Amino acid sequence: MLIQEFKHHFFLELSNDYPETEIQSFFNILIEFKLHLSRIQLALEHNFELDRDDLYFMENALLKLKNQIPVQYIVGETAFYGLMFKVDKNVLIPRPETEELAEWIVQSLPIGRQDHKKSESLKILDIGTGSGCIAISLAKNLPNAQVSALDISEEALNVAKNNAEFNQVTIDFIQADILTLEKLEGDFDVIVSNPPYVRESEKDLMQQNVLSNEPHIALFVENENPLLFYDKITELAKNHLTKNGVLYFEINQYLGMETVDLLKTKGFKNIELKKDIYGVDRMVKCSF
Repeated sequence: MLIQEFKHHFFLELSNDYPETEIQSFFNILIEFKLHLSRIQLALEHNFELDRDDLYFMENALLKLKNQIPVQYIVGETAFYGLMFKVDKNVLIPRPETEELAEWIVQSLPIGRQDHKKSESLKILDIGTGSGCIAISLAKNLPNAQVSALDISEEALNVAKNNAEFNQVTIDFIQADILTLEKLEGDFDVIVSNPPYVRESEKDLMQQNVLSNEPHIALFVENENPLLFYDKITELAKNHLTKNGVLYFEINQYLGMETVDLLKTKGFKNIELKKDIYGVDRMVKCSF
């Protein structure tokens, strides 16, 4: 079958489930992953023919997409902050807004991304690391910093360890439940966390492929205590940030001011609330 013929079939099959722009993105990702054809090459090679193996892969991927399985899980990888990360059902798929958080940290540090020598004294902790995308991205851009990453899930940490090895960085991985920890091991210049923050009541606002596939332990909190993780992490940060240390959070877009108020009551200062590319409150930084 010619690739253009399959493309028509692909779009037709998914037209009732996804918008056209998203279908095009799926198609490009799958073709680049399986056939190593860029979008430009694909546009030029109208007569490219799918062999039996290629066609089987694409049909199987199409079926999974119809069953609301994210394309990143189908190919087993995704790009984040210029790096490639392996992903599976044990970790959240890294989002563009989380890339913004990583970029904010790198750009905010006075040493700058290129001053590797001065980064030797930096100690960074990523709480709730998941795939390791934040910790690994920071380690890659600050190669002499000491980066630690904590998660409750052994399965998630296995994914993160593989990603650290793949991206050739050294991370100190820690398996622990942040909600039961009484103290951290050492002090840190930067503590960052993208903890669970979606309230159960907000499930109806989420896409079905997220709800059906991504780990709920990394997504949801109870309606009655949506800032549970922020409360705990700020308490630990008060005792484990260095003198000029900075705390960063990714946050629930609907709870920006509530998160700021929590930080104020905990005694944090220099609080900065920042919007993401979609124009909603998405991250905050502060010091103690």
